[in-house]
Amino acid sequence: MTTREAYIALNMMEKIGPVGVQALQQALGSVEAVFEADRAALMRADGIGRETAETIVEARARLDWRGEMERAEQEGVRLTTPVDPDYPEALKQIYDPPLALYVRGSIQSRDRQALAIVGTRHPTHYGRECARRFACQLSKAGYTVVSGLADGVDTCAHEGALEAKGRTWAVLGGALDCLYPTSNRELARRIEGQGAVFSEFPFGRRPDRTTFPMRNRIVSGMTMGTIVIEAGLKSGALITARQALEQGRLVMAVPGRIDSPASRGTHDLIKQGAKLVESVDDVLAEFEFLFPPSVMARQATRPVQPDLSDQETLLLAALDAGADDTDALIRAMKTDVGTLSALLIGLEMKRMVKMLPGRRVERVGEWQ
Repeated sequence: MTTREAYIALNMMEKIGPVGVQALQQALGSVEAVFEADRAALMRADGIGRETAETIVEARARLDWRGEMERAEQEGVRLTTPVDPDYPEALKQIYDPPLALYVRGSIQSRDRQALAIVGTRHPTHYGRECARRFACQLSKAGYTVVSGLADGVDTCAHEGALEAKGRTWAVLGGALDCLYPTSNRELARRIEGQGAVFSEFPFGRRPDRTTFPMRNRIVSGMTMGTIVIEAGLKSGALITARQALEQGRLVMAVPGRIDSPASRGTHDLIKQGAKLVESVDDVLAEFEFLFPPSVMARQATRPVQPDLSDQETLLLAALDAGADDTDALIRAMKTDVGTLSALLIGLEMKRMVKMLPGRRVERVGEWQ
């Protein structure tokens, strides 16, 4: 079994995901060793208990990973893993990169310059037009537009990119043969011609409440930043925004009407420090500011330090004292996971901390 085949087979196993596979790889020396190790050896990996080890042993005997690969070839689906050259480079940087991706369409080097556009499934006319306009103009500027093929803002974003004859990627919340919503089947075919449709789920996996958050981390993880256009307070788009922050990606939000429920989530993001963008020029200016050193050097004035709460100040002090991961910060601040997560999201939006792989936190910004 090759490393590539091992990734594909492990991706088909239940109750073991990317983080578990990383632990097994570290403990055993390779991913293919998972298919040879006994129960005791499997249990030496962090987080792999007796039940998970039993699941792995049982799955090894019945998984038809060769049949999965043959079916993919027959259906014109490409399987790409972290050891393949066309696996999206940005995904390798996140905490839990997919073990395998099922792809219809093409992956090109220019797709590295990608931005996500997400939002509510029930946008207003304003939201639909914003999504189309941003996607169209970003495509003309050379960006690949990434979204989730859902009804509403996602659909409009894909359509805007296609209208501009640009590149667009769609990430599904289920297997490629279980496309949802079915009303977007024709749109998916058009996307394959000007980009790609992705899924990390093996054939036959239908979408459900657990698969969409998994999908969202890929949408944000394969991009440089995420733009949220209309999202209620309970919208899945906010999950994507939160995951983008955890992955160290920029979060931007388009403001809407103050009396519209569809704008409450985006306005809440802006209150927490997300970049308010009113046009594609705002988006392009943000990335021009973030990356080239020459642009940084031209800034004549020092930014004003954001207002910090007492807890945010304590968290930054803990980072300065050497606490560099979430567990250490929880101990230092004597707090809980939920409170710490909320504080980190706020500070990352203020660009004072950055989340790194392995749940580590880095102090950044002009004021450290």
